[in-house]
Amino acid sequence: MGINKMVEYATPHDWEHSYPAVPDTVRAARSALTRFAVQAGASTEQVEAVRLAASEALTNVVKHAYRDSEGSVQITAAVACGELCVLVADDGCGIRPHGSRGGLGLGLTLMASLCDELQIVKRSSGGTGLWLWFKLRTEASRLDIHPRGSVASATAPARSRFSTTTQPDPESISVSSPGT
Repeated sequence: MGINKMVEYATPHDWEHSYPAVPDTVRAARSALTRFAVQAGASTEQVEAVRLAASEALTNVVKHAYRDSEGSVQITAAVACGELCVLVADDGCGIRPHGSRGGLGLGLTLMASLCDELQIVKRSSGGTGLWLWFKLRTEASRLDIHPRGSVASATAPARSRFSTTTQPDPESISVSSPGT
């Protein structure tokens, strides 16, 4: 087997899958996306971040995207330029104003703390697209002292700051940490 074939087998290809937007499929979708992150070379910390962010994003679709109707969630993942990019998309009702959706409203903040960049986009076809970017790094090059989302990281001095920027499309929200 030539080196090109070895690289082809070792590198995950883009991954896409559609699931019914029901609670029973969150676990399967999360597991498949987590396996993709492992194959992409994500560190242990990043795999856990992908798993938790995927759980939150998928649960949001199940709870909020389709009020009283059935629908689906589409997940796309790819690796390019040293980053794992994940898109969780639906054809639902979009993000409702804060007061009308219920819940604590902490899910987006949690997801933003787990990834290097998060962007929410109103899709032209209807529904919402949630983009998550993770800069891949190996265990040896990890810079974080504590895994994000851990109790230790919650009590450690703040090292990152999140900002929201307005995109050319007023329906788009971008949240990123410094250096992105």
